[in-house]
Amino acid sequence: MKLNVTHQTHYSYAQQVKHSTQYLRLTPQDSSHQKILSWDLTLPEYATRTLDAYGNVLHVLTLDQPHQAITIVANGVVEIEDNTEDDNCGHLSPLVFLRTSPLTLADGAIRDFASRYYRPQAQHESLCNLMGELLLKMPYNPGTTTVKDSASQAFSAQTGVCQDHTHVFLACCRSLGIPARYVSGYLYSEDSAHVAMHAWAEAWLDDRWQSFDVTNNTCKPNQHLKLAIGIDYLDACPVRGIRLGGGSEDMRTVAAVAILDVPQ
Repeated sequence: MKLNVTHQTHYSYAQQVKHSTQYLRLTPQDSSHQKILSWDLTLPEYATRTLDAYGNVLHVLTLDQPHQAITIVANGVVEIEDNTEDDNCGHLSPLVFLRTSPLTLADGAIRDFASRYYRPQAQHESLCNLMGELLLKMPYNPGTTTVKDSASQAFSAQTGVCQDHTHVFLACCRSLGIPARYVSGYLYSEDSAHVAMHAWAEAWLDDRWQSFDVTNNTCKPNQHLKLAIGIDYLDACPVRGIRLGGGSEDMRTVAAVAILDVPQ
């Protein structure tokens, strides 16, 4: 299917910002799963393009003149191949993604939960079961957590959003010795109430990366467009920045994913 994506992020500040730098992981890459037909970033100034440590396309936007607002827009058309995983294994060993982080550290409760459903002789099946049980234990509930909440905090609260589901699933996998990584991107859904920005996990099984979307309880990324990967949210989030001055901040983001054609 072909998807049209529009994603706008707008920052406004109570006072003038003297200097700011935004790190943008807003540019998807071609793979067997997705073909980028067109993609543009509309930015207030020129941004330097490079690759980060995980191989993500990274734009660094630096604003040296005083400003009180920033608008960042990503727009493009992507063709998604059904039932096909991303074949780009990257330049890093999967073992890198055994490393944990403060957001994905497994506590005793998470380790116990993971071991309860894991069977080494049926890795994929047992991770699918674990994913389903995790969603039952942590129903999707927007507004109950923040980007600063860790896997253990969300798991204890028994609620969260796609970011929290992914962090807990990563903590489970890594506690079992399975490399797993965070994925940020977009999701097409016929439900207009569903948020287009999305996060899911990939686990290294049978010598390849395989998708696990806990929030939607699916292992098929048929409606998913990948932007970036990392150890956790902080590595892969689409927009992240630092600034000097500005006082209080108001950040608003709107993302929309529309289908351009329906598979026959």
